[in-house]
Amino acid sequence: MSEVRSRRVESTPEEVAYELRAAEGSIWTGTRLIVGVATFAYASLAFAYFYLRSSNNEDLWRPGGITAPTEIGAAIAALIAASAVLVAFGLRRLRAGQTTDWLIAGWLVVLAGLIGIGLQIYELTRLPFFPGSSGYASCFVGWACLNIGGMFAATYWLETVLARAIRLRKNIDSAERSAGGATPSALLFRANVESCAYFWGYLGLVSVSFWVLFYIV
Repeated sequence: MSEVRSRRVESTPEEVAYELRAAEGSIWTGTRLIVGVATFAYASLAFAYFYLRSSNNEDLWRPGGITAPTEIGAAIAALIAASAVLVAFGLRRLRAGQTTDWLIAGWLVVLAGLIGIGLQIYELTRLPFFPGSSGYASCFVGWACLNIGGMFAATYWLETVLARAIRLRKNIDSAERSAGGATPSALLFRANVESCAYFWGYLGLVSVSFWVLFYIV
């Protein structure tokens, strides 16, 4: 009787492969859903920015040409853009089997993300305007909060991936040397890394775009 039960619960190779593909697909889909939710938040901010700027009621959109600290803003945007590039580089090295290079790149990005969060918080304490003093001020404070949230989410995600990489490094090495012999844990790990890199690229694009709006235009 026990042998019959064990055969019933034992998964066939086809079922295992199906479950693995489903797990990889869920990671892919979940990442795109997260990006979609974030896009709604950023799109709301962009709508408020362009609407208030175009209406400019009583010339209160940007009185006196006020601008947030330019040097700090440029440093934050540069950190996020460089982090997105470094994550992409690390992913490329991981695909080539160079896990050490990917780990180094990943931890550098985590450090850059923490510095970026600190700079963004510091910038909020150095603003030459009050949050509700103008349309520009209100939009900028909203953007700064979104930027902190985005950097925190991306940095935390990458840190968890790196922590898991330390535990799975042997499996990752063997999987990257021979894709045909990759273990399920290594395949799922790679899907997670690729999704994290995708989110960092999205964050870099959004951050640079809003940096242009708030500091250049």
